[in-house]
Amino acid sequence: MMRIKSKFNELNEKKKAALVTFITAGDPSLKDTKDIVLKLESSGADIIELGIPFSDPMADGPAIQLASERAIKSGATLTKILKLVKAIRKQTQIPIILFGYYNPFFIYGLDRFAKDAKKAGVDGVLVVDLPPEESYEFKRSLNKENLDLVFLLAPTSTSDRIKLVSKNCSGFIYLVSVTGVTGQRPNMNYSLQPLISEIRKYSDLPIGIGFGVSSSKQAEEISNIADAVIVGSALVRIIEKNGNNIDTVLKEMGDFTKQLSKACYRV
Repeated sequence: MMRIKSKFNELNEKKKAALVTFITAGDPSLKDTKDIVLKLESSGADIIELGIPFSDPMADGPAIQLASERAIKSGATLTKILKLVKAIRKQTQIPIILFGYYNPFFIYGLDRFAKDAKKAGVDGVLVVDLPPEESYEFKRSLNKENLDLVFLLAPTSTSDRIKLVSKNCSGFIYLVSVTGVTGQRPNMNYSLQPLISEIRKYSDLPIGIGFGVSSSKQAEEISNIADAVIVGSALVRIIEKNGNNIDTVLKEMGDFTKQLSKACYRV
């Protein structure tokens, strides 16, 4: 929990929005995921989101659905991903959030997961299909281990929904830039300032914007209205495009992340 809060405090002093980078754990392999995480950090990523592969990722667009399929084929499981985080922790203190669907956490056991996640070095969890009104049990388990639980808000969120998320969320609030599934979008609707102002009435948590961010220009625009820029599908497509050529993946990931990180500094 403290790693996420400390990172936002550190970046705020630098007048920089956090660059939150998403990849699916196990795509193309668990070993490669470790190398990718370290490359992302050295290239300017501030927080890592590791996707937990799931057979029915209903909120994800084609790129992340395919990444989930590749990760499942490579043998990635929640147990193995926790071991991966533990291995990553030996080399970096970058905040790590597990991003997934409720079913794998529930099957693992909520208390057991929270304890094992804490031991591994996980900082928080975002569960796509777990609304705050149904999160009591999982939140209680995570709170025991001082782990953050991040929730989503959307442009369609009502004031009541914003209040509910603000009351139950920790770490940061993930604001979906558009309604629909994840994925790159050449044009995005940045008329989010009124919604951000509404959220800030009820919460002093940092606000990150994601779903569709795929360019430095978009990152720059988001940095001027929010506390974090969240990039996923654009990174996952680099893996999709380059197959198992990990050297090319690492180079392209590094180059793209450097551009995004630079764009996150506020003018």
